[in-house]
Amino acid sequence: MHVLVVDDKESVVKLLTQLLTSIGATVQTATNGLDAFTKAQTASFDLFIVDHLMPVMNGVQLVKNLKSKSLTSGTPVLFISTQDLSEVEALEEYPLFDAVLSKPIDQDLFYQAINSLLPANTLCQSL
Repeated sequence: MHVLVVDDKESVVKLLTQLLTSIGATVQTATNGLDAFTKAQTASFDLFIVDHLMPVMNGVQLVKNLKSKSLTSGTPVLFISTQDLSEVEALEEYPLFDAVLSKPIDQDLFYQAINSLLPANTLCQSL
């Protein structure tokens, strides 16, 4: 499983990377949406984990861009936000997100979300 983690907070990137590598995933990281979009055009990913509020290009714009490209449109997106989930659900782009989690990240909910987004034969199956 190859995952792109996109967040401008180093502590969040570190936590998500640790959680993912502990289940055997390979992780690439990006600190903003523009960086992530560039990386998504040059490598294949099984999952995008995207923060909501970031500099340069925010998570909503990144997801819109990813879903508009044939190479990345079918890749699931786990959207994470510090905002109340009701505010995220009110976004016009909400249907583009395959799953949404609140920050701080709850480890059990994180793994449940990954399992719901990926095929049954992925590395998370044993969780």
